[in-house]
Amino acid sequence: MNAEFDHDLSQDQWEALKALRLPASKRRALNRFIVERLVALQLATIADDCPVITEKGRKVLVRGSSRLWDVAA
Repeated sequence: MNAEFDHDLSQDQWEALKALRLPASKRRALNRFIVERLVALQLATIADDCPVITEKGRKVLVRGSSRLWDVAA
């Protein structure tokens, strides 16, 4: 697996990353600690005081986690 995209995110982090695909006006409030972790991993960024998903975050979200693939198998 490509280590660049293999992130061992918690279920809450995956849910937050998926929620960041939605416009800010349509998503529920996100846990600040989780968003800060996503920002630290460069999967999200803060723009105009609002978290947004990065290109890297989109790639990780599309690729998924090896742990998620194990569950699906």
